[in-house]
Amino acid sequence: MDLHRNGTNGSCPSSCGPLTDYCIPDYILKPDSEPVIVDNAPSCPVVVFINSRSGGQLGSGLIKTYRELLNEAQVFDLSEEAPDKVLHRLYCNFEKLKSNGDRLAIQIQKSLRLIVAGGDGTASWLLGVVSDLKLSHPPPVATVPLGTGNNLPFSFGWGKRNPATDQAAVKSFLGQVKGAREMNIDSWHIIMRMRIPQEGPCDPIAPLDLPHSLHAFHRVSDCDSLNVEGYHTFRGGFWNYFSMGMDAQVSYEFHSERKRNPEKFKNQLTNQSTYAKLGLKQGWFAASLTHPSSRNIAQLAKVKIMKRPGGLWEELKIPRSIRSIICLNLPSFSGGLNPWGTPGTRKVQDRDLTAPYVDDGLIEVVGFRDAWHGLVLLAPNGHGTRLAQAHRIRFEFHKGAAEHTFMRIDGEPWKQPLPKEDDTVVVEISHLRQVAMLANDPCKSKSVNDPSSPSCHGHDDDESNSLEDEDEWEDGRKKFGAAATFKIPDEVDIAHLS
Repeated sequence: MDLHRNGTNGSCPSSCGPLTDYCIPDYILKPDSEPVIVDNAPSCPVVVFINSRSGGQLGSGLIKTYRELLNEAQVFDLSEEAPDKVLHRLYCNFEKLKSNGDRLAIQIQKSLRLIVAGGDGTASWLLGVVSDLKLSHPPPVATVPLGTGNNLPFSFGWGKRNPATDQAAVKSFLGQVKGAREMNIDSWHIIMRMRIPQEGPCDPIAPLDLPHSLHAFHRVSDCDSLNVEGYHTFRGGFWNYFSMGMDAQVSYEFHSERKRNPEKFKNQLTNQSTYAKLGLKQGWFAASLTHPSSRNIAQLAKVKIMKRPGGLWEELKIPRSIRSIICLNLPSFSGGLNPWGTPGTRKVQDRDLTAPYVDDGLIEVVGFRDAWHGLVLLAPNGHGTRLAQAHRIRFEFHKGAAEHTFMRIDGEPWKQPLPKEDDTVVVEISHLRQVAMLANDPCKSKSVNDPSSPSCHGHDDDESNSLEDEDEWEDGRKKFGAAATFKIPDEVDIAHLS
């Protein structure tokens, strides 16, 4: 590789610096290449993953620009090569070169940063792969917003609008990546267990209606310790949220429509408008009139939580009017809204609630009655019905009036059948470990260890909106690994990831 081609020896704007700061030599990326001598190690080496089919034509445009500015071999199109293969090959080569005393490889591995451009599903896919590597110092990840909601990029200061693809914009972004700070965030493990039906498919989705989040679920094998005779068990993970109910149903209809007519969904503004129209069409603004109470969360499931590690399971009372429940890890949902907000002083004292931190090992559980209830998030200090903060949460579904419900992980929905006989479907979410993100200012996510994080005191504006107004999995949690869990099967079209 010629580090000086395309003017890469020159300087970018002051925020970026010379492009050689980001370039990685071929022999680091390609195990069979001949080593070269480089005067100085790059100060901010990056490996770039781009979903070329995200954001209309923006993905392919970004690939072209990054390859013009950097070494082509360090920019990967996710429609051509999966990130687990890329990173496995790269880190195996790191170990080989380090064993031969290659100091450049040691320095590049130590300072490596990853960039992923796509929707929230694409970003979650890469985070899962990095998590599975189980490195002592995993490379932190910066996210480029190429999807519709873009909750992950927005949570860490990278914005939510689709970016420009010209060289100046990419250089500016590289400069921000160089100056970004690392922030750990919690990752959450999810297990779903359901009885094998005597006839028909047992998957959470029928074979002809695969969820876009299929990479987030992996059926355990017959020899896995999680496997229980007579049941199918699935496991996966997420970083932003798990939701169930009306919001997931709107999302499912949106993804289904996009799958049927992809040519109509090449503009972020059009996508968001379609999303709103589907919410109106499904009647969620008059949910008490158009949707039976049998679909409400309290009628669908018994919910239990464990507030702290090693604590006891306790039942969580869900108000009967709640039609949507969200288990939230980051302060961004549905395109940048914060359903939890900041609890006031009385809530802190009476209910042991805190501000939403991304690394405290707790997930925020919020409920909504209908679409009008969701609109309160647009108001200052607006929030949903705060139900709990928990280290683990379990949903137990028994035979009832509803045959199915809708669920969603990090923006990717599916239609979940519910028990028809005398059995139970169980979904359990538990804290697993942490991964490193790159945060750019201003950053909405807050660390529990950051002295600048907001205090819960002094925010009394929301005190009237109270709740009154409205170990069998342990082995699976330890075994959660994204290379198997998050890899997208060949039959799933990556165009729908975001």
